[in-house]
Amino acid sequence: MAYPPPPNDRSGYTYPPPPNDRSRYRVRPDGAQFWAGALATAIVAALVALVGILICRWTLNIPILAPAGDGAWGSAHTGEYVFGAAVVTLVAAALLYLLELGTPSPGMFFGWIIGLATLAAVVYPFSTNAPMEQKWATAAVNLVLGIAVWSLLSAVAARAVRIARTGPPPSSRPPGPPPAPPRPRSYEQTEPIDRPGPSRTSGEWP
Repeated sequence: MAYPPPPNDRSGYTYPPPPNDRSRYRVRPDGAQFWAGALATAIVAALVALVGILICRWTLNIPILAPAGDGAWGSAHTGEYVFGAAVVTLVAAALLYLLELGTPSPGMFFGWIIGLATLAAVVYPFSTNAPMEQKWATAAVNLVLGIAVWSLLSAVAARAVRIARTGPPPSSRPPGPPPAPPRPRSYEQTEPIDRPGPSRTSGEWP
């Protein structure tokens, strides 16, 4: 004979998952918003490079990227630097998009990659034969450019997200308590059918 489980035993019952179960959802970057933000970041990076060159050549009188006789704008190397800053920003955005799709903690990986790339861009001018003041000016512009690209793309990735459902929609009703175990039945005394004796209604038993 199987006896019902004790009242405090819940091993035989399964509880439904909570409505806010995160395993039902998957966070992915929203392509339209992400690339719109990436394009805006590329424009900002180009302007940062342009403003940095103008400040160095026009305000500080440091002939960065071109001789002083080429004026505040410089030569064609200035346009190449500005265009290169925009292209590098788009490449960094594509890298971040891939990290968002397939790696855990994409922000940490992206921060390390951008940090090391910025460090390389800051150190590289010191390996050239340019005057020391031009080396420091180029390194400073590259540092500001790397910080701007990292901060803006990280903000874009944090806001341009899409939450996709991976499982059936949870029930709108909150899960109720588990069903109570059946209570034991009480057995009454009975008289054998073939046993002679007084009637049951008399209330007397031999």
